[in-house]
Amino acid sequence: MDETSEQRTIELCRKGDRNAQKALFDLLAPRMYPVCIRYVGDRETAQDILQDGFVTMFSKLDSYKGEGSFEGWARRIFVNTSLMYLRKKDALKMSDDLENARHLCSDMAGQMENIGYKELMKLVTSLPPGFRTVFNLYVIEGYSHKEIAEMLGISETTSRTQLSRARVWLQSRIKGNTDDRKRR
Repeated sequence: MDETSEQRTIELCRKGDRNAQKALFDLLAPRMYPVCIRYVGDRETAQDILQDGFVTMFSKLDSYKGEGSFEGWARRIFVNTSLMYLRKKDALKMSDDLENARHLCSDMAGQMENIGYKELMKLVTSLPPGFRTVFNLYVIEGYSHKEIAEMLGISETTSRTQLSRARVWLQSRIKGNTDDRKRR
């Protein structure tokens, strides 16, 4: 969809045009669904959050001023909808259980070459919720630790610690997957 037709579709959505809303849904759903999955870790819940995100997006269309990309504006809504779900479920309590994340792998770069995107995303979605949330916000969405701390109501130090723990957790899983492949 080019910029002109995108703006026209947004205007029609603001006026309640169902066909325009469907067109916007069809355009954005395949892009926002993976965002929701990355935060909540399961497809069924992600589907619910996707629906909630669209309801929120359509109700807040008047607040989009045309500055910056519309997709970026919409993405923020889906991230926030995912975070609200996690807060309600109390899933953002930061885990201190490091049983499986105590050993850093020095040869991480070599292991990363042996893992595909889908496998890596599967590992990211299997991170414990607190780790996954900070990892997604920092690594994938590009927020600073200060912004993450404000969004989640935690300290910057906690954000940094959770990111570090998420990386260790992922490294241990990637090492395990690499070792499994070698044995086959």
